[in-house]
Amino acid sequence: MRDHLKPEAGQPPAVPFQRHPPAPERPRLAERLVYLDGAARRINSSLDLRATLRNLGRVLVPALADALVVQLRDPLPDVERDPGRPQALRIHHTHGTRLGRRSGRRPVAPDGPLARALAARVPDGPVVIGTPAAALLRPLLAELLGARALGRLAAGTAVLALPLHGRRASLGMLLLIRRPDKEAAAWFDPADTATAGHLATQAGLAIDTALRYSREWEIADELQRSMLPAHLPQPHGVRLAHRYLPGERGAQVGGDWYDSIPLPGNRVALIVGDVMGHSLTSAAVMGQLRTSAQTLAGLDLAPHEVLYHLDDQAQRLGREQHLATCVYAVYDPIANRVVVANAGHVPPVLVGPDGHSRLLELPSGAPIGVGGVDFESVELAAPPGSALLLFTDGLVETRRRPLSTGLELLRSRLGTAHRHSPEHLCQEALRILPPGDRMDDIALLAASFDGIPAEDVAYWYLQPRHETPSRARRLAAHALRRWGLEHLAESTELMVSELVTNAIRHATRPVTLRLVRTSLLRCEVGDDNAELPRARRAGPEDERGRGLHIVSRCADRWGATRLGGGKVVWFEQRLPARSGIRARQGA
Repeated sequence: MRDHLKPEAGQPPAVPFQRHPPAPERPRLAERLVYLDGAARRINSSLDLRATLRNLGRVLVPALADALVVQLRDPLPDVERDPGRPQALRIHHTHGTRLGRRSGRRPVAPDGPLARALAARVPDGPVVIGTPAAALLRPLLAELLGARALGRLAAGTAVLALPLHGRRASLGMLLLIRRPDKEAAAWFDPADTATAGHLATQAGLAIDTALRYSREWEIADELQRSMLPAHLPQPHGVRLAHRYLPGERGAQVGGDWYDSIPLPGNRVALIVGDVMGHSLTSAAVMGQLRTSAQTLAGLDLAPHEVLYHLDDQAQRLGREQHLATCVYAVYDPIANRVVVANAGHVPPVLVGPDGHSRLLELPSGAPIGVGGVDFESVELAAPPGSALLLFTDGLVETRRRPLSTGLELLRSRLGTAHRHSPEHLCQEALRILPPGDRMDDIALLAASFDGIPAEDVAYWYLQPRHETPSRARRLAAHALRRWGLEHLAESTELMVSELVTNAIRHATRPVTLRLVRTSLLRCEVGDDNAELPRARRAGPEDERGRGLHIVSRCADRWGATRLGGGKVVWFEQRLPARSGIRARQGA
């Protein structure tokens, strides 16, 4: 009697049976039926190709054969379409033998015995090496394994070749091998051949399903990655790094995302979210929410307001309820503050300049999509040298580790980190992942806060009067002299004068003027009028309309952003390296 099969965890055992038991026919038939039921369930228990082939080997060896070889089409076909006849086969799995492991890619001759065997729905009967009947199968085996591998089969070896068919096409060949035995029990009898043929049919369909699922997984993974930013902006005063790890091959694609969005005033928005569920729909909802978050960030809303509007957007995505968790933070490198709001997400980790790490105690809120929930923003100190890590729950929660344990392990790990660069924080965070215990995808966003020194910022409030533009020119010129940037004075004074003139024309409250020196010189003029200016070409008789045209010609970049109570119009000028201006710290 064959040894008992070793079932996978959670899988029913495939009951072995005697090859030629002396028992009555009825018990023998019942034994085979029990074996076939357990074997079929195990073969179809996985959507992963490798696991399917391993399960196939375990149900057939040693219960039905001493060894097996599985050869599949090379390259693996797109089973959604008819791939035509196989051009070549390659060994994908062996069990109980080293036969053919180095045979590599085996071409399929168009009219050869292998092509005919692949096209056949009913397999040829088994043969025994060294017998006259073996001559019929020898050309097929030579084409499958090569003459050298075939020569290593000892006389008396029984071989059964079975085609593997999917739903639309032939996928490969299955070889079952029984080694020489003094008794005829080593050979495959008709009942064994019928059993093997039934399981080969099950295996072909399972392989077809695994290939279909693998293709869908690749499409979904590609879709999700295409909707995530490949590169993050690197604004002044903060350094960013990110990681995205998809779930294991057997898991469906998730909806984790991250993003970084530059805001007016050298600020930056940081966001990490997770759409609940694992499907193409989750990935699509993720893309819609990320786009909405970018749009809302451009309005310069408070973090809790952004979450409120995302919640409203999620409820409009369709009839089905789409839930997502999210953390949204805004870092100000000039004020050295960070404002954070949470929508049912795992809390971020804040690492201080001294290395002390803590999980932020934020009002957890409810997931986006629930509706009718208030969100709350919390403002925290973020001094230079500190860092913030935002992440999804796939990092800290696994099948064998609860969420609370994973959070504490992460906090402790980051607290012992010797460096707080964003890349290093991402690497340290991923070290807590146990091997082979990850089904969910993971998104990380790390920010190291460098800040912008106060001496590199000049800020004024200006009353909306007729003499204000000339005063703004004088203030800007004074700041440039203090920074040793006299060579930019003429162009900067001209552009400042034009922007301030436009601002006071419609402003009812004081106008703001701010100059920020980093590796760029950035000028921002703010007022309480929400209408964004548009550059236009002025006619010969027009007295107005030339200001923004002048700015666009003199500045390297310029733009306008609507704020909650007005707008900011800004321009930037590059600073030459010889000026000695410090670039972003830590760059």
